[in-house]
Amino acid sequence: MMKYFQERMWLVFAILAALCWGVWGILAKFISSDISPYANHLLFTIGMLFTIPFVIKKCKWSEANTKGIIWGIVAGILAIIGNVAVYKSFATGGLAAVVIPVTNLYPLVTIGVAMLVLKEKMHWLNGVGIVVVIPAIIMLSGQSEIFDNPSLFFTNLGLKLWLIFALVALVFWGLFSAAQKVTTNYISAEWSYLSFIGSSVLISIGFMVFGFIDFKFSTQTLWVGSLAGMLNGLGVLASFAAYSAQGKASKVTTVAGALQPVFTIFLAITFLGERLGWIEFVGIGLAIIGSLLLSVEKKTK
Repeated sequence: MMKYFQERMWLVFAILAALCWGVWGILAKFISSDISPYANHLLFTIGMLFTIPFVIKKCKWSEANTKGIIWGIVAGILAIIGNVAVYKSFATGGLAAVVIPVTNLYPLVTIGVAMLVLKEKMHWLNGVGIVVVIPAIIMLSGQSEIFDNPSLFFTNLGLKLWLIFALVALVFWGLFSAAQKVTTNYISAEWSYLSFIGSSVLISIGFMVFGFIDFKFSTQTLWVGSLAGMLNGLGVLASFAAYSAQGKASKVTTVAGALQPVFTIFLAITFLGERLGWIEFVGIGLAIIGSLLLSVEKKTK
């Protein structure tokens, strides 16, 4: 088993990313209704700043690359636009039962970019893994209405403003994951992460300058939000490390996207007393099977 993971370090980092984001999902749930996405982003940025000591010593100036840093900043901007677009989708009338399953399909965008632009090639079993994982992501989105009442999902689809925002989030999150892979082609995971934080800081300053952030939140929200930001940052760092370890964009984002809600669900059961339905059980099984299929590597001759 150890040899299996040693030969697939990208998978180890992708699982670590999913774990960090899974814990982040629990913490973010406590404050999501108390503050705007702009204030949320500021708190996440503050939290990420505390992770800099973990990586700064590994960043050598001789390894800095302008093109890589620019791509890292672009990746951060893409992620933040996606985050704000989700909030706008809800604010303009989008139902969670539709918005969340739609936006959680962002790995499809990453896969498309990886295949068409990055020219990634996969084992045929990886393709099966993608087919298995995508429905798992929908099942684990926390919105089982799509299965209990599918007519609600489809009758709410249409070219409406909230759907446009949801699709913007889907596209930009997918492009974010692909941009992460491109970034690590030029610089290390540590430099990639610092570039990502740099873009996050710049956008936070922009939000403050234009008056988007309301600072009327409690001390508890400040600490929980910052801790969530730290975990979110470590998840981003782990995903950059997965790409640096030769992980393909089409694989890393799909594995992390599928396993993140699995960790969140187990934590919710343990600490929040939530219960699982049959849909979640099936989704977890599909997520694990799909992740194993995605870990299959082509044998080099």
